[in-house]
Amino acid sequence: MCSTNSSQEYLVAPSKDGMDETSYILQQRRRQQQVMDGGDNLKNCPKFASFNYINSIIGSGVIGIPYAFNLSGVGLGIILLALVAIVTDYSLVLMLRSAHISGSFSYQSLMKSAFGRYGFVVLSCLQFIYPFMAMISYNIIVGDTATKVLIRLFSLPLDSIFAQRYFVIAMATIFITTPLCMLRNVARLAKASIVSFIMVLVIFVTVVIRYESLHDVMSTVTDVGNIDTWDFARPGAIQAIGIMSFGFMCHHNVFLLYDSIEGASQTIWNCVTHVAVTISFLLMVAFGLVGYATFGDLTQGDLLENYCWNDDLINISRLLFSLTTLLTFPLECMVTKAVVDQALRGGTDPIPMSKNRHAIITISILVATYFVSISTKCLGIALEINGVLAAIPLAFVLPAAIYIKISNDSWKEKVPAYCLALFGTVVAASGISLVVYEIFTFTADSCGNGRIMDHCYINDTYLPNDDIIH
Repeated sequence: MCSTNSSQEYLVAPSKDGMDETSYILQQRRRQQQVMDGGDNLKNCPKFASFNYINSIIGSGVIGIPYAFNLSGVGLGIILLALVAIVTDYSLVLMLRSAHISGSFSYQSLMKSAFGRYGFVVLSCLQFIYPFMAMISYNIIVGDTATKVLIRLFSLPLDSIFAQRYFVIAMATIFITTPLCMLRNVARLAKASIVSFIMVLVIFVTVVIRYESLHDVMSTVTDVGNIDTWDFARPGAIQAIGIMSFGFMCHHNVFLLYDSIEGASQTIWNCVTHVAVTISFLLMVAFGLVGYATFGDLTQGDLLENYCWNDDLINISRLLFSLTTLLTFPLECMVTKAVVDQALRGGTDPIPMSKNRHAIITISILVATYFVSISTKCLGIALEINGVLAAIPLAFVLPAAIYIKISNDSWKEKVPAYCLALFGTVVAASGISLVVYEIFTFTADSCGNGRIMDHCYINDTYLPNDDIIH
């Protein structure tokens, strides 16, 4: 075991990576926070922390990568995914370098040190919007996905309370997400993150198995297109980048993850970041290739929606995917709690909450998330808005802008940061334009849920039950 409850403080010598007097002050603050937090000093060694990191990156985004390949073309899609992975890795490293320069150990305090009170307000809004919307999307995924599994598993009538989204989401909230969200130390989520990572691998195996068994069936569906023809590039590159950026987004969790690492330093953080981003990239490429190879032009935004309702192997994956999103939920909730607490206090320093305050804020967030989740099944456009308005600025634009503002490096050394900020700005601006267009062309059919794919009617193996078609 790498985890420890030791209160020993790990200090590092000054280095080129920015570990100087400000970093010493930074670690002193971290130690003070641990003491004020009731002695919960649990830490993870880098390999365990990597699972929290990977879990924070992967989330539900991995299932959307095949659709991104469908939009951009496979060849260009892989290139774009690699580009997003590289700039994500750089921006994550840049954030901790900026923290060591300024001695600020939260995204809010970093933004305030660079751009004053106005920057703090803008960042707080973005940091609340993204994880809050992500939690809503997780609940909706669980409600839609787990409901299908329950209907199939227990042959439930559609009017059964156990087949209702509001009931399924409520049970998941009460018995799974609430206990996990009540944890006050992200290091305690490491084991849950390992389980989540294993589940993602199992889901990938089932997708590979279904590729083999569905290949002949899909080739007989006349409107599926020629799935053996893989276009190198397609015109949906901007939308694809948005989906990929959403998939890699974990910047709002950076300081929670950093604080959970035993003996954390810039060098260790760089190593953990490189490993986590690389593994996440490889998983996304694998999902993208296999998913797109299976369904070609018919690939949907949620890959699991392409499969038939009574496909029991995929139903196992649906159940595991629901559990994976629920295990990712607490990481988003921890960020939301911290933002709400700081907004209520009007400060930027990460002061630990009392138990009562922590419980009240946590339950309030979960209740608000629940009611928004059950009020709609259609968050597609809302999530795209979340991506271009929150995810891309948080992941690319702001980390680069902070570093450019507070660093004393020469302009030549800041060129990569300028490129990162330009990349994020262009993608965000283009994405907003496309989202506005989608809003104006939005129809009720765009929000369809549970569409039965044509290949499900080919033979009895894949036919859905008549009583669940609606």
